[in-house]
Amino acid sequence: MGDLWRARAARLPDWAWLIGLVVASAGLRVWLVRAMPAPFVFVDELIYSELARSLADAGTFTVRGVPTSGYSILYPALLAPAYGLFDALPRAYGAAKATNAVAMSLAAVPAWLLTRRVAGRWTSLVCAAIAVALPSMAYTATLVTENLFYPLALLFAWTLVRVLERPSLGRIAVLAAALAATLATRSQALGFAAAVVLAPLLLALLRRDARVLRPFVPLLAGIVALGLAVVLGQVARGRSLSDLLGAYSVVGEGGYHTGDVLRFWLWHLEELTLYVAVVPVVALVVLLARARALPARVQEHLATTVAMIATSTLVVAAFASQFASDRIQDRYLFFLVPLLVAVLAAWVDLGAPRPRVPLLVGSAVALGLVVAFPYVRFVGEPAKSDTFGLIPLWTVNEHLVAGSYWATVLLVGLALVTFSALVPARLAILVPVVLLGLFIVLSRPVWSGPHGVLRSGEGALFQGIRGVDRGWIDERVAAPDDVAVLWTGRADRFTVNQNEFFNRRVGEVYYTTAPTPGGIGETPVRVDARGVVRTPSEGTIDAPYALLDGSVTPDGEVVARDDLGTTLWRLQGPLASLTTVAGLYPNDTWSGAHVRWTRLRCRGGLLRAGLHSDPTLFAGQLTDVVAWVRGRPVARVVVPPEGPVSLRVPLEPEGGRCVVRFTVMPTLVPAEVIPGNTDPRELGAHFDSFVHEEPA
Repeated sequence: MGDLWRARAARLPDWAWLIGLVVASAGLRVWLVRAMPAPFVFVDELIYSELARSLADAGTFTVRGVPTSGYSILYPALLAPAYGLFDALPRAYGAAKATNAVAMSLAAVPAWLLTRRVAGRWTSLVCAAIAVALPSMAYTATLVTENLFYPLALLFAWTLVRVLERPSLGRIAVLAAALAATLATRSQALGFAAAVVLAPLLLALLRRDARVLRPFVPLLAGIVALGLAVVLGQVARGRSLSDLLGAYSVVGEGGYHTGDVLRFWLWHLEELTLYVAVVPVVALVVLLARARALPARVQEHLATTVAMIATSTLVVAAFASQFASDRIQDRYLFFLVPLLVAVLAAWVDLGAPRPRVPLLVGSAVALGLVVAFPYVRFVGEPAKSDTFGLIPLWTVNEHLVAGSYWATVLLVGLALVTFSALVPARLAILVPVVLLGLFIVLSRPVWSGPHGVLRSGEGALFQGIRGVDRGWIDERVAAPDDVAVLWTGRADRFTVNQNEFFNRRVGEVYYTTAPTPGGIGETPVRVDARGVVRTPSEGTIDAPYALLDGSVTPDGEVVARDDLGTTLWRLQGPLASLTTVAGLYPNDTWSGAHVRWTRLRCRGGLLRAGLHSDPTLFAGQLTDVVAWVRGRPVARVVVPPEGPVSLRVPLEPEGGRCVVRFTVMPTLVPAEVIPGNTDPRELGAHFDSFVHEEPA
């Protein structure tokens, strides 16, 4: 029976296996992403959903109604049908995630095309399976460009390999189209142009023959001429080169320190080696050591791989050194993994050569890279969105070998290297098979672990919308009415981001002190002496509805409220803030020892204050909060270190105003209590919301 199944499997053409792999991957991912409740990579996911919505609705690229440039063109176009088919944004979100699942699963095709040039059919199919088993496939649950850039970057690599094989005009044209597609997906692909220049030079170096460059002279000259034309064109228009990046022009304007860039470049190489599980890097060193004797196709693949690794890691390192110094961004580099896995496949197909010196050098280099990486610096919150390669280590933080990241990584790395060094050549295909199994195992914590994407999505939704359906605003406000949003910084920024992500009726966003992080098209406002909210031109906000946190009570009627105190109001006249809160730190919910809540035009009623503490700062301590009205204590609550509580305060108007004074005891200074903390503020409790209920 076993021989019969093997015979039937052998008769199936490669394309049938490949289609089956893509369909299986897409089906699995479509099923998995259904569990993702909400976006968490902000503001990226909000921007791309807005771009897709505007493209579907009006054929333009706008974010919050503001025309934008420099963002991806192709990725919003990919998502636009989902937003055109479904009016309810939660359903459109589900369709967009399913689209991601299909698009990213297509990466198996160029991964197979790359590997099939240098390895046999079964090894190539295993490597194609690895391409759709990487932990970063979890990005299918997020609306970010990785979903489209991944297959397109691999497609670009395949076209570059073919140009190195024979630089005909037709192949160069296909390469140019692939480069244009990657650029239209992510501006990071500008680094790919440098890879096109570097790859022929590396190929000549591998073959130790400068004559190799002769057929590439027209290609290299064309790239240089195109670059000069772009520079001269920008100069003639009086524009800087950074303007070509549009929304990311700040990246081109930043001042980069060579030492910082090189440091981040090394760190990204180290983390990439960790992500790919060490062994493909060892194989790369072994094959480079004997490059001149290798088949031409393997040489071409090595030149492409090294060129793309060198240029891509340098581009990402430069960006991180200036704009993301708290994180390593393998989200921008994981597309390199299938290229390195294809190097391993070539090693298998060549009979798993293991010359002693190159093998020892390669093992030392690969293991040295992963051991030298500063894990303590980068294992943490930023990894949740940018560094999936570190999440498995973070997940097993309490079970590390000798309590050490480097010891754990060294032990696992040594086991993998030893296995690849000792496995018989006829069974060398087991090395990529083991890697496939390892990636499947590592994908689990990235997807559903305590620091995985599912937990991040659940947490972001919990911080932004609670106790109501995600589309609760659209359910209560009919088109064409819009809902104005006022951001005071008192509530979590997700109360703005999540609600506008899932509700079409949410319109313009205004802010009193600072915009939401990364916000686009937000308008600053001030509250005048009468409580009326004024725009910079002294105009008023005359929307029929407003979405407000609990620190703002307008003149109007409550339509609906979620459990966070975020309230949908039907306004009576211009938006006005009849409440003020003093005693909270700017753009924070932390209080000091005293908080004062004031309500104008008040007839009494009840104030509900939502509070919570912090188990790190107030470990084992209770916080006593007392509410005072007209000089008398009227309500009290004890706030435990963990969990929210609510304080109900009966109001007594005086001169048309209601005033509540809160006293908070004890207060602590983090810098004096927590080792290594530098926060000098005197902190009491988090005042999460203030909800005023009118008298019956």
